[in-house]
Amino acid sequence: QVQLVESGGGLVQVGGSLRLACAVSGRTFSNSAMGWFRQAPGKERECVAAISRSVGSTYYIDSVKGRFTISRDNANNTMYLQMNSLKPDDTAVYYCAASKRINYVVPGTANSARLYDYWGQGTQVTVSS
Repeated sequence: QVQLVESGGGLVQVGGSLRLACAVSGRTFSNSAMGWFRQAPGKERECVAAISRSVGSTYYIDSVKGRFTISRDNANNTMYLQMNSLKPDDTAVYYCAASKRINYVVPGTANSARLYDYWGQGTQVTVSS
């Protein structure tokens, strides 16, 4: 059984940083593209960043480019999201997800929630002004 567990969320002031981690159990991690999604109250879930199986390619939503960095450690079945220069608009529940069906991490596939097979329970990120 595949399980994804997020950690690292919390309360931070504007301009601060947080590092989210997603630990994946089971054998699926190295064979899966991975993504970070977020959902704020009253808004649709959106893909913040995604990374290919081999770390060959990444995707970022425009609003986080230059501030967030996605990475993965295949040896330890863990994915990370380093978030810098945080803004109040970054406040949301952040979810990690795994996909066995995404071969190329490009817009249209990497940011499509329906293509992800496994999801974590989410971790709250709150940016206060």
